[in-house]
Amino acid sequence: MTVTADSARAAAREAEERIRRADPDDLPPLHGVPTCFKDLTATAGVRTMFGSKVLAGNVPTFDADVVTLLRRAGTISLGKTATSEFGILLSCETGQGPPTRNPWSPGLIAGGSSGGAAAAVAAGLAPAAQGSDGGGSLRVPASLCGLVAMKPTRGVVSHGPLHSGMFGLPTNGPLGRTVADVAALLDAMAVPMPGEPHLPPPPPPEGSFLAALRRGGRLRIGRHARPLVAETGVDPEVLRVWEETSKLLASLGHEVIDIAPPFDPSVGPLFDQIFGVLAANPLSPQRERQLHPLTRFVRERASAQSAWAVLGTLGQLQNAARSAMRSLSGVDLVLTPVLARVSAPMGYFTEPDDPADQLERQRQFSPFCSPYNLTGQPAMSLPLGWSHDGLPIGVMLAGRPGADATVLAVAAQLEAERPWKDRHPPLWRQADISSETAVHSD
Repeated sequence: MTVTADSARAAAREAEERIRRADPDDLPPLHGVPTCFKDLTATAGVRTMFGSKVLAGNVPTFDADVVTLLRRAGTISLGKTATSEFGILLSCETGQGPPTRNPWSPGLIAGGSSGGAAAAVAAGLAPAAQGSDGGGSLRVPASLCGLVAMKPTRGVVSHGPLHSGMFGLPTNGPLGRTVADVAALLDAMAVPMPGEPHLPPPPPPEGSFLAALRRGGRLRIGRHARPLVAETGVDPEVLRVWEETSKLLASLGHEVIDIAPPFDPSVGPLFDQIFGVLAANPLSPQRERQLHPLTRFVRERASAQSAWAVLGTLGQLQNAARSAMRSLSGVDLVLTPVLARVSAPMGYFTEPDDPADQLERQRQFSPFCSPYNLTGQPAMSLPLGWSHDGLPIGVMLAGRPGADATVLAVAAQLEAERPWKDRHPPLWRQADISSETAVHSD
């Protein structure tokens, strides 16, 4: 959405100069690595529009902590990636320029709300990117675009310095092509910051998430494929990939067992109500009228709730999360699909005229992700399968709170057995050919 070419080139020149004059051991871990930041993430001096034309002129005076930390680690920002308006829709179609399309098939969505980040990485514009996940916003685009994404345990990555906390639902996280890239980015993000409302768990005993990828051991992995927040079926191709992953985990020596789903669909509408409260920041009546119909609907419904009603909904969700965590106490990890469908065409979520129907369509499309935002558990999307049409299909691994390193280590085992890093969308190869032709013609 916003390209910061001048500052990126200046940072690159500075990085090259530092290489010439510094000891290689003194360079930061991600020195010179290009990346990008989601348009929901504050960047000093660079517009942050929250995916909305009503905030097109918003230029923060401060960086979010995650921006500060990634720059400190040596990354160079290329700009801001597209998001849906206020992060509500599962597709980045805001009217601020062209919609964000899936590099594997441009007629399909790239997902949301970190869809711009996923499209950029899948298309080869950056090797890895920052995103955020309040209900699947990293994992959904990763599944659709054939990438790896991690929603860390609540408290691992700061949401400061100016952020309401949003009931602990959203968290910043990394998105990339490989488990190692995601682990390296998470290491840079996972620096404790003073004053955060959620204390981070202890770091991995290996010293870093990247080092923890070598961890072994036999784990007890529970699996289920019943949608959690909606009554809906699951596409047979999605189930096939989930079954194949179950067998692969068993072949690696893990104990894979069937478990009962820890949530039921009654949680879905409750989650939607609370998520709507997060999007109800004050706007003038004139700006309110410029919002997308779904955004207005969600905000109006949230504004009509009393404080008592919000607290009551939070209480119900907290009780559901407690019950879920107790039911999962006998397993180390949980394996589910990421989505109930392989993909969706552009405009799929806005086709119904009734915004309530649009929300229901989103729940049925993504009925597995949001509960892990309630529990605060770490959860990853891994591109372990492909449809008969050649589209990526993700599976999700979730762990106990604080067990981010365990989730990453098992993800690395799966990647080693069934690598995906060299699978790219067709336009990737077309770009290579164009580049080779340009070099040859010169």
